[in-house]
Amino acid sequence: MYDKICIETFLAHQLQLFKEPVAETPEEAEEFLEDCMAVVCKNRKEVRAYFEDAGTDITGMDDEELTAASEVFALPDGRYLIVEA
Repeated sequence: MYDKICIETFLAHQLQLFKEPVAETPEEAEEFLEDCMAVVCKNRKEVRAYFEDAGTDITGMDDEELTAASEVFALPDGRYLIVEA
């Protein structure tokens, strides 16, 4: 379900969200992302819509603040991975 870019980015940057690694291999990372139902958004607009749909209070947050949240992982191809665990 998650492509190589998502898995590798999460694996490399997981400490932005967690105090210690939750995965050590790509297989573990993919399983973790599946278990917590991580979401891939194609742009900042979709990230904002995701949080609004989830009922998260993002009032007053601009796009940069929103995408800098610890649960939002910027992917090298311009997409975003949202991991809520």
